[in-house]
Amino acid sequence: MNIDFPLVLVILVFGSGLIWLLDTLFAAKPRRARLAALKQQYPQWQVADSGDAAAFATAARGSASEPLIVEYSRSFFPVLAAVFVLRSFLFEPFQIPSSSMVPTLEVGDYILVNKFTYGIRLPVVRNKVVDVGSPERGDVMVFFPPHQNKTYYIKRVIGIPGDVVEYRNKQLSINGIPAPTEWLEPEPGTRPGIRVAEEQIGGDDHLMQIDVNRPSRDFAVRVKPGHYFMMGDNRDNSSDSRVWGQVPEKDIVGKAVAVWMHWESFFSVPSFGRMGWIE
Repeated sequence: MNIDFPLVLVILVFGSGLIWLLDTLFAAKPRRARLAALKQQYPQWQVADSGDAAAFATAARGSASEPLIVEYSRSFFPVLAAVFVLRSFLFEPFQIPSSSMVPTLEVGDYILVNKFTYGIRLPVVRNKVVDVGSPERGDVMVFFPPHQNKTYYIKRVIGIPGDVVEYRNKQLSINGIPAPTEWLEPEPGTRPGIRVAEEQIGGDDHLMQIDVNRPSRDFAVRVKPGHYFMMGDNRDNSSDSRVWGQVPEKDIVGKAVAVWMHWESFFSVPSFGRMGWIE
């Protein structure tokens, strides 16, 4: 079961804020007036262990106390509002759930997603209200895939609108130009058949890997206007635009910018050895 956390957060923020506002406008003043009247009725209300103090406390709890829901709303609204602004418009944490971006990102990496690089969007409805920039080739982007619209995916931007993307014999080409690729020597313990390379897309280098024992899945496609062609860096173990198509601009979430923690499972110890910027 997928929980729509942005929707839940919106409901909590605006619900708690509305309760606090309505109480401030309509209920808080009469409550303060009743409290002032009780203080006049029991002039010794501040004297500990006095009859007035006990009677005042009982009467105040019954007719002048702040309702529990109002107390909770007043306490939690500032925190929820801060989380809402931070998560919706600035940065959002995201956990890498699969190996589709290996070797750039590993399962268990916790990353930060910049929510304003590609424009400021309204939460839940995702309409862009401020146009800041657009995805560029080579960016690592978080988005909602077109085949389902509830779970975040993360892949690399390979093609932008108008590009012709080709993949032949595991060599990527963009607009007829092969992406510069430098194959690296296998590290000790690497599974047989796995080859890692430094690949250049959009002027920046990043790591990617292939499995020579798997077929190439060759293709050629032109990226549609307002869409982006996405591929995982683990080229032979990634469900991406080759499977479910191009990503429309409206389904963009943000740009993955940094790894801040690695935590594989609940029973493992978190590590900060992989902290750094995402290339």
